[in-house]
Amino acid sequence: MTREGRRLRRGFSRLAALGIVLVIGGIVGLVYTAAATLTSMLLFGWLLLIGGVVGLLQAVQSRGTGYFWLAAVVAALNIAAGVVVIRHPEASAEALTMFAALLFLTGGLFRLVGSVVVRGPQFGWTLFQGAFGLFLGILVLFDWPHSSLYVLGAFFSLALLFDGLGLIAIGVGGRRIVRMVTPAVPVTGPAPESSETAQDQSNN
Repeated sequence: MTREGRRLRRGFSRLAALGIVLVIGGIVGLVYTAAATLTSMLLFGWLLLIGGVVGLLQAVQSRGTGYFWLAAVVAALNIAAGVVVIRHPEASAEALTMFAALLFLTGGLFRLVGSVVVRGPQFGWTLFQGAFGLFLGILVLFDWPHSSLYVLGAFFSLALLFDGLGLIAIGVGGRRIVRMVTPAVPVTGPAPESSETAQDQSNN
């Protein structure tokens, strides 16, 4: 296999290895949903904090422009939100779980009503999506705030699991494609001597 083919196969192997790590993390998170919820909230808080600091630095560099104050305010809000989430991950999880439940309720209700009113070609599927979203929102809301211990962690773990499976599929499929389309490097070495040349050497 050529050098470029080997490099591509190594790259796809790394993708598959990363996918395996994500799948393991997703399975562990589904088993320990409370720890996954806390981890996801801390990660979310640090992302907000780092993004706010980077945005603030960019706002300082762009001072004197028309959008300086807007960028500075947005960065300050991100920093403040990140600090709050990091210091109070449980309360932040409860608030986000309530927000997710309301999103499920409103989205499911709109899909349910829209499917009944429009009755398009995807009527059955849209009706099922609306009913499932409405049921999920009611289920999370009725168990709140206890549902905040597992809802976000379960979503975070499922995202890791499916992303990992996708990376594994890309890595394995990419290795197979590279092996199919990459020509093998011919074996180079001394050319075989002809019979006449060998006979002349033996006579000499």
